[in-house]
Amino acid sequence: MVWPNRWRSSRRWLAIAGFAVLPLVAGCGEEVGQAAPPQVAAFVEAEQKPYTRTISLTGTIVARNTSTYAFETGGRVTEVNVDVGDHVEPGTVLARIDPTQEEADVASARARVGSAEAVVAQAEAAFDRQKQLLSQGFTTRSSYDDAEQTLASARSDLDTAKSDLTNAENTLDDTVLTADADGVITSRSIDPGQVVTAAQSAFGFAQSGALDAVFSIQEQLLLSGQKPEAIEVSLVENPSVSAIGNVREVSPLIDSSTGTVQVKLGLENPPPQMTLGAAVVGRETGDGPAEAVSLPWDALLVKNGEPAVWVVGEGGRPILKTIEIAAYRTRDILVSKGIEAGERVITDGSQLVLPGGAPELVPATGEER
Repeated sequence: MVWPNRWRSSRRWLAIAGFAVLPLVAGCGEEVGQAAPPQVAAFVEAEQKPYTRTISLTGTIVARNTSTYAFETGGRVTEVNVDVGDHVEPGTVLARIDPTQEEADVASARARVGSAEAVVAQAEAAFDRQKQLLSQGFTTRSSYDDAEQTLASARSDLDTAKSDLTNAENTLDDTVLTADADGVITSRSIDPGQVVTAAQSAFGFAQSGALDAVFSIQEQLLLSGQKPEAIEVSLVENPSVSAIGNVREVSPLIDSSTGTVQVKLGLENPPPQMTLGAAVVGRETGDGPAEAVSLPWDALLVKNGEPAVWVVGEGGRPILKTIEIAAYRTRDILVSKGIEAGERVITDGSQLVLPGGAPELVPATGEER
C-alpha cells in the first residue's frame, strides 16, 4: 500500500508544477511576438519663396605688381638695411655684399686697360712711321702691312681690356642691391654674414600703386560662366571703408586640396585704409529674386552622388528624390528644382528612413523648420 500512495503524491506535484510553468511560457510568447514601435519622422510642407542670391567671401589686399630682388653676383652679405614692411624709394640701398674681390678685379682690369693703351700708342707710332717711309720709298710694303696688322691687334686688345673693365665695374656695382621703384618689402631671406649666390632671392617687393583683392572661390560658383561687372569690397574691421572691384584674373588651375580657384579683383581708387595684407569681404548679389524651397540641413541626403531628400508619396511611403540646390546657407539649404510646392519633405529622422518603409510622420517643430 505504500507504493501507490507515493505514486499519487508524485502525480499531484507534477500537476502543480505544470500549472506554474504555463504562465511563464505564455509570458514569453507575448514578449517574443510584440511588434517593434514604428519609426517616427518629422516633415515640413514645401513652400516656394523668393530669395536673392548673395555671395560673401573673405580675401586679402595684395599689390598688383610684385617682384623679387636678388644680387647679380655672389658673396658674403655684410649689410642688410631693410626688413619686412619697410617702405622704400628708388635708389634705396637694401643690402651689400663684401666687395673685396670685385674691387681687386676692377683694379686689375684698369691696369690691363692702361697697358693696352700703351701698346696701342706704340703701334700707332710705328704704323705712322712705316706709312711715311712707304710714301718716300724707304720701306717695303710688307713692313707697312706688318705695322698695320700690329696696330689693329693692339686696338682689339684695348677694346677687350675696356670691355673687361666695364664688366668688372658692373660686378662691383652689383655688390650693392638697390630698389628700382617705390613700394614695400614683403619678405626677407638674407642676413648679415650669409653667403649668397647670384640670382638667389633676397627680398620680396610689392610696388606701390594699383591694388588687387584676392579671393579663393569654390569651383561650383564659377560653373555658370557669368562674370559680374562689379563687386563691392570692404574691410573686415571697418565695413564702411569700401571700393569697387572688377574681375581681372581667374586662375585656370584648381587647388586640389581645397577645391577652390583664385580670383583677382582690380580695385578702383582704393582708399588709403586698404593697405597690403588687409582682410576684406567681397559681396556679389544676383540679378534678381528667384524661387526656392528652404529646407533644414538634416533633410539632405545623397542618391547616386547627387543631393536628394525623402518626399512622402502615396500611402505615406517615402520616395527618395534628387534635387538641385541653389545655395547652401548657415541653417538651411535652398532647393531650386526637384521639389514641388505642397510636397511633404522628411527632415528630422530622414537618415533612419528605409525604402518601402512607412514611418510615423509628425509635423516638424519650429526649430526643425
